[in-house]
Amino acid sequence: MFTGIIEEIGTLRSVERAGQAMVLTIQAERVLEDVKIGDSIAVNGVCLTVTRFDRTSFTADVMPETYRKTNLHELRSGSPLNLERAMPADGRFGGHIVQGHVDGTAVITARRQEENAVVFTLRLKDPSLMDTILPRGSITIDGISLTVVRAEGDEVTVSIIPHTLAQTILQYKHEGATVNIETDIIGKYVAHLLQRRSANAVHPARGLTMEMLVENGFV
Repeated sequence: MFTGIIEEIGTLRSVERAGQAMVLTIQAERVLEDVKIGDSIAVNGVCLTVTRFDRTSFTADVMPETYRKTNLHELRSGSPLNLERAMPADGRFGGHIVQGHVDGTAVITARRQEENAVVFTLRLKDPSLMDTILPRGSITIDGISLTVVRAEGDEVTVSIIPHTLAQTILQYKHEGATVNIETDIIGKYVAHLLQRRSANAVHPARGLTMEMLVENGFV
């Protein structure tokens, strides 16, 4: 499990490709301080397993499902990467619950300055993800824990403070760039439960309604 608080920006040293399988070698510093074979490190929000490491880098495999679901297939040698180690049991919970299981991707459609903040608007490639995204809720973008400002249609807006921008690869992202999206785990479980109960009902309800929430004990 991760928190969405990026520890450092790493650099892709090399990438080996075989069809939709990849092997990434990533240059890093901080995340290597206590690394072991088999450890989990989130790379742009994708939970990957360390298979090899040395003093300056680690290696991880990317399987076809991850290749298809994320933006990792767009990486090239020299690409900057958001890195976060799995959360220790005695660590601070600074962000929100992040699994490192990317739900899909989005394309940045706008980036604008608003006083001290930078506002990003993203268009989801899979609009159904909006079922688990709500204003003021949590969302993970390229592994960064953020708060949703607006969620309308198939677009999500987030606002970034200067510190977050400077400490993550969002500083390099502009219109047309693809980012990884992980929606809030609580929303996913609630939506899944309601969908299953609705599907098994004699008269299935259409969508998420107040009546359904009351009936299932959420309100």
